[in-house]
Amino acid sequence: MKDSKKIGIIICNRYRDCAGGKCFRSKKAREGAFSIYDKHTNLEIVGYTTCGGCPGGNIEHAPEEMLKNGVDVIHLATGLVVGYPPCPHIAYFKKYIEERFKIPVVVGTHPIPQKYLLNHQRLGTWKSDEWKEWIAPTLSDEVTRLAYN
Repeated sequence: MKDSKKIGIIICNRYRDCAGGKCFRSKKAREGAFSIYDKHTNLEIVGYTTCGGCPGGNIEHAPEEMLKNGVDVIHLATGLVVGYPPCPHIAYFKKYIEERFKIPVVVGTHPIPQKYLLNHQRLGTWKSDEWKEWIAPTLSDEVTRLAYN
């Protein structure tokens, strides 16, 4: 029997109209932050919602709803990382969800598109150790990043 992992995804409200194409594509291909899972593990999306808009009111109750669907881990979507500016609440969202709901949180979903990486490098956005840790699973290689442009 395959191992299974039930995943919830929380996206930035700025992208509330996003249909999740890059997230779902990267889940299927095991790219970006989904590369952390063993290729034999069945990945199932059991929740997909926005943060609710700044300062993230949906973070208070969305994880609880996802728990009702059996969520094992919540991913804070790559859009929270690559937006201009990146979400200033990521650290709090991660800590709050992990402490309040006892659910592990992964920062990122799909690989960071190359155009965003280059812009954020020029801006110096992700220089802190915390940011370096958060973006590591979504950096991928240049060919993959270009495919997500």
